[in-house]
Amino acid sequence: MKFADFISTKAIRADLKAVSKEEVIQELVQSLLDSGQIDADQQQDIISAIMKREELGSTGIGRGVAVPHTKHPSVQKLVGTVGVSVEGVDFDSLDGERVQLFFLLISPPERPGDHLRALENISRQLRDENFCRFLKQSKTPDDISQLLQEADDNQFVSG
Repeated sequence: MKFADFISTKAIRADLKAVSKEEVIQELVQSLLDSGQIDADQQQDIISAIMKREELGSTGIGRGVAVPHTKHPSVQKLVGTVGVSVEGVDFDSLDGERVQLFFLLISPPERPGDHLRALENISRQLRDENFCRFLKQSKTPDDISQLLQEADDNQFVSG
């Protein structure tokens, strides 16, 4: 699975304003709403579902990265977006570091395989220091979109 399969490029945010975990999730879910990926009447329920998932254990996986996610019946296919916070946000990460890179995913409950493949793709790409560094330095959604495309083309890590 590639980023192009699930990341909504119109929803990418290169300069998150959020300063808390919940604000990051709200801002990224709003970006998915703004780009037509989710329905307005489901927005609060999706945010609540992601926050509930965070209560089980932070999706801040370390090295400045978090992958907040949930399964939700309102989506027909896996949807996601990317957000970059220049300052970083305290996300209760496993390593205690502030998070700058966010990959938010929402998947249909009946498609757990897609969800796992997306998480696998994200974690594989994020092992590449250059990819992470370039993402953190991205100034525009187009910069981020270009990096995701390069990652899909295996320009960062070996498959």
